[in-house]
Amino acid sequence: MKHETKPGLALGGGAVLGAAHLGVIRAFEELEIVPAMVSGTSIGSFVAALLAFGKSWNEIAGVIQDFDWLDLSGLSISQFGLLSNKKFGSVVNDLLGQKNIEDAAIPLAIVATDISTGRKVVLEKGDVAMAVMASSCIPGLFRPVDYAGALLVDGVLMENVPVSPLVEHGLSPVVCVDLLARHAFSRPENIVGLLLNSFYSAVTNTTRMQTAAADLCITPDLSAFNLIDMAQIPDIIEVGYREAIKALGSS
Repeated sequence: MKHETKPGLALGGGAVLGAAHLGVIRAFEELEIVPAMVSGTSIGSFVAALLAFGKSWNEIAGVIQDFDWLDLSGLSISQFGLLSNKKFGSVVNDLLGQKNIEDAAIPLAIVATDISTGRKVVLEKGDVAMAVMASSCIPGLFRPVDYAGALLVDGVLMENVPVSPLVEHGLSPVVCVDLLARHAFSRPENIVGLLLNSFYSAVTNTTRMQTAAADLCITPDLSAFNLIDMAQIPDIIEVGYREAIKALGSS
């Protein structure tokens, strides 16, 4: 892909496997490809938001190296879930300041699910930290996010790799990153692993149909990694980078 090309870039969900997105962004930077628009679901929304507001792959990597999956989640027992992911939103605010999606340097769309109606919600305006919290709010594990009167949870339920917002904006070409396309799930070691395996394995088939609308789908083989262990991040980034360089160089 030539550096003059300005594709739409869709970043999908996959918990800790989302570190592969940083490898893809590194490849974009080295090839001098600047996205015309970026969309994200779940962990993809976090990376997409930071990218849209001008953070480099290296800056984002420096942040997520210090993450602890459960440290991002405060205990907040309610009828809807055991944990709150307010800390995740706090990380976004700390990095960007309190910003709205429409303030981004690169146009940004974040996908969530309205759990009251069962419909997809594409957020292109409003508080970016709240949008990232909503898009990454795994139902049953995290409390839903009350956002503009809607009860929002993880966008993975509707569109794990958010190609459609880019297509609807007329972007061409559309490049997407599917973290789970070649992923082999491993035996979970705790309740969080069990919930994540259940959640993501349920969406893999519908994701394949959705990504068919993209011009290029980058599918790093992340089968050697699980969805939780943060120590894997450097290796996951490297796999994402190698796959992206290969895919972008041949397109």
